[in-house]
Amino acid sequence: MIQSIGIEKTYKYLLIILAFLMPLSVSLANTVVVIICLLWLFSGDYKAKLYQISNSRVMLASIIFFIIHILGLIWTDNLAWGLHIAHKMWYFIGLFPILYTIVKKEHIRLYISSFLLAISFTEIVSYLIWFELLDPFKNASVENPTPFMSHISYNPILAFAIYLVLHQISFNKKITNSMFVFYGFFAISMSVNMFITGGRAGQVAFFVILSILLVQIFNKERIKSIIVILVVIPSIFFTAYQSSSLFQKRVDFAIEEIIDYSDLKTTSVGVRINFALNSWEVIKNNPIIGVGTGDFPVEYSKVNSVNSPEAPETTNPHNMYILVTMQLGLVGLVSMLSIFYYQIQFSRNTKDKFIKDVGFTLPIMFLVLMWSDSYLLGHFTSLLFVFFGAFLYKDFAKT
Repeated sequence: MIQSIGIEKTYKYLLIILAFLMPLSVSLANTVVVIICLLWLFSGDYKAKLYQISNSRVMLASIIFFIIHILGLIWTDNLAWGLHIAHKMWYFIGLFPILYTIVKKEHIRLYISSFLLAISFTEIVSYLIWFELLDPFKNASVENPTPFMSHISYNPILAFAIYLVLHQISFNKKITNSMFVFYGFFAISMSVNMFITGGRAGQVAFFVILSILLVQIFNKERIKSIIVILVVIPSIFFTAYQSSSLFQKRVDFAIEEIIDYSDLKTTSVGVRINFALNSWEVIKNNPIIGVGTGDFPVEYSKVNSVNSPEAPETTNPHNMYILVTMQLGLVGLVSMLSIFYYQIQFSRNTKDKFIKDVGFTLPIMFLVLMWSDSYLLGHFTSLLFVFFGAFLYKDFAKT
């Protein structure tokens, strides 16, 4: 009993530390992940752990998704790349189920507070670089101040943090006046930070989850929520467009690239469109089980050399749906989507307001994000997905 209590306390502090390190450092976060996994593996009580995992549809769907990646190695020609992809997906059979069995309902607020504290730190550093009070380092520049990770990962994580803070402001009836003011300032400063950095996918996610939040606030008053969305979202967009030169430039470039796609196969949007068209050629010939876990680079190269030899080749189409479908066919795509389906189903059935709202918003955000990049492969975003998923979709009443 004493040993069990000691392990639970250790897990508690390790998870709080992981929540803080998650948006800051790959190496330090991975170190904590390794410690958690080793502790879990050698702490016994395996029957209870397996019982929890086997009774969660989200966990089973996650494990099956990983297993399909392993099976996809059977018909792949590039085993080395296939093992590389399978390694990047290990969170879905390793960390996700492990975290699921050790998170505690009474600690959820601590996990989230630790995460938001880290985001506030990244935001402060971002502003210091932007105001040229601190020299840019790692991924940052004055024009695009995202030091701890690229803007591709930073803006989606920032969008989710903004949602968490706004949800507290909107629904926490116990919030004090001072905390309301603090959270309000925090939400505004993060929202401004969203548009002085260059992650367009995260900016789209910001507008999507803000729309979701407004629907959640007005609940059954759907017409009122639609009216508010139609007023608030364009207002924020045009304010950001007029105020941020970087946001204005990125929006203008995106529009130009889409319109002039045929002449812009080396631009961000143009390249993604070209990736999708070429990948579709391969998918049509391998619709059910795909080309195998490791064959995307080779098969894409074959099509690209014929259809668009002047365009760059790739090992990643910057679209999670395309990547999974090309590698593992409809079997892999359905498996991946089943994770999100069970997450949404769980959130709809729970009575806890916070779990219901956030548990619905997280998968919707990723379903949107994955159109622009493979966000379940990246360290920062995939860790965010499994960390929050571990407690958002856990039936604590059965554990």
